[in-house]
Amino acid sequence: MGNCVPVTPGIPETPGSLHLEEIMDNFSFYDNYGNETLLDYDAAPCHNHFCPLFQLVAPPFLAATSAVAAVASGSLLVALARCPQAWRWPRSRALLAQLAVATALFAALLPALAAAAVRGWHLGTAPCRLTHLLWHWSVFAQALLVASGSCGRAWARWERRSRRLAAGLWVVALLLATPAALVSGAAAGSGCVRRNVAVLAPVYLLHLALCLCLLLLLPAGLLLAALAVPSLRASWATGAGLTWLFLGLWAPYAAGLAGEFLLQAGLLEPTCGSFQHFDLALGLGEGLGVLHCGLGPLALLLAWGCRRAEGAAGGC
Repeated sequence: MGNCVPVTPGIPETPGSLHLEEIMDNFSFYDNYGNETLLDYDAAPCHNHFCPLFQLVAPPFLAATSAVAAVASGSLLVALARCPQAWRWPRSRALLAQLAVATALFAALLPALAAAAVRGWHLGTAPCRLTHLLWHWSVFAQALLVASGSCGRAWARWERRSRRLAAGLWVVALLLATPAALVSGAAAGSGCVRRNVAVLAPVYLLHLALCLCLLLLLPAGLLLAALAVPSLRASWATGAGLTWLFLGLWAPYAAGLAGEFLLQAGLLEPTCGSFQHFDLALGLGEGLGVLHCGLGPLALLLAWGCRRAEGAAGGC
């Protein structure tokens, strides 16, 4: 997860403009002198207050979230293995095990990103792109898994059809995450930035469209479907809605990405105040999304524990 670093050459910037950095994204102000881009937090008339806050808060936040997620995901996998009869539809073992693996993959990337927030990214462009690929692969796979689990009984049993569905979802998620790797890169040898190309570059527009579809439009469509279809509403009452926690945590970040695009493309007035507000909103939205890897498994474990305490799940 990148810290406040200058943008890479080739990204158009104007004096006093603002650039959104990678995943816990922050807009940073830059002045251009010839072919060099120099960082200037105090460029008049704006002053970026989020960047120092990010560098102070991000490392302990990411480290703590990674530790909680590792314990929660591991505990969930153990519970799934030891008490198979306690996990029935709609919280089927096959679906929840894949969600736990995806959150574990996501959490495994956080320590390296926390270190990069402190010391900068010095591993080069290829590891940076691989990190973004795995990051988005995990997120997109979870979005597709939650959606598939909300629209049918495909995960009621772990059989040939559900195994093919699982393989297909993970392959599709990997393909959808590829643009995220292509638009990322190492900036000035010290940062792993999410957007290494211009905001109007076709590959970035594709990446943005995928994020909006999977993290914003998909949960909105599922919510409308659940309100319209009685069977989907009934599944919420029995606990399927807990898996939607993932989509709810990532939706604000997707909305922030849309706001970033509108500002960078000049479709909204690029005032100092608007950049600073979107800077903070997008950073908070990203932090909220990161919490899914810890809160999701914990919520499922808590629900399972409550059912066992009430005697509804049976003995192990």
